[in-house]
Amino acid sequence: MEKTKSYKQFDGYTNYYLHASNVTGGKMNFAAYLPPQAKEKKVPVLYWLSGLTCTEENFITKAYAQLFARKFGIAVVAPDTSPRGAGVPGEDESYDLGTGAGFYVDATKAPWAKNYKMYSYITQELRLLVEKELPVDGKRSGIFGHSMGGHGALVLGLRNPELYRSISAFAPICAPVKAPWGMKAFNAYLGEDKTKWAQYDASELVKTASAKTPILIDQGLDDEFLKDQLMTEEFEKSCKAAGYPATIRRREGYDHSYFFISTFIEEHFAFHAEVLGAGKSG
Repeated sequence: MEKTKSYKQFDGYTNYYLHASNVTGGKMNFAAYLPPQAKEKKVPVLYWLSGLTCTEENFITKAYAQLFARKFGIAVVAPDTSPRGAGVPGEDESYDLGTGAGFYVDATKAPWAKNYKMYSYITQELRLLVEKELPVDGKRSGIFGHSMGGHGALVLGLRNPELYRSISAFAPICAPVKAPWGMKAFNAYLGEDKTKWAQYDASELVKTASAKTPILIDQGLDDEFLKDQLMTEEFEKSCKAAGYPATIRRREGYDHSYFFISTFIEEHFAFHAEVLGAGKSG
């Protein structure tokens, strides 16, 4: 693992890393903020999953996350959203499939199956690398994300309660098996068998979740993607039917942007901090 850039920030450091990935078959980038508390002890860690077209840069530069990571003494890891330059035919033809659009699934259909394994990359390879190389407490991990990444956070968290003790999301794609973005990606990555699709759909997974991992969702009511792509109400219905106590908050006047995320990011850190046993400082 190579540290490519480092910036002191709020007495901690925002670092950028590059490493070879056996899972995706190429080089992968991620960013991490290590709060000043990490100089003295291992700290809890939050994994942020970004949305379509994003890289490891978006969240780490736009969300004001470092300020609150320092406040609560939590490390933040922000990976890229897909392999880069894998050479898969068509991977750079559209914004919602291929590069920048890994959807946090393990592709099983050619030509994507060799490289597009973001589910295993996040839950296994990256997690183990971070826990080995950075001063984080892997037993106190949470996951959160936005849009496609909100979908990823819900799915990875629901499927792996032993890895992630808390889950939150901003404007997640809640029912990708019914949403145009999800249907396009799942058909390409997973094929036509919709039983495979359901394994990556939070509204389906929550119905049979093995644990009641705490979930917080914020959704802007002026989000242009709310009705056709995000389908918050589908997840809410599934939670109610399953008796799953998720907190879903609708925010009047907010859209799909990082202006929305930055407004409520402190509340998400506070939510995770309470579950992970992180403290305040500064």
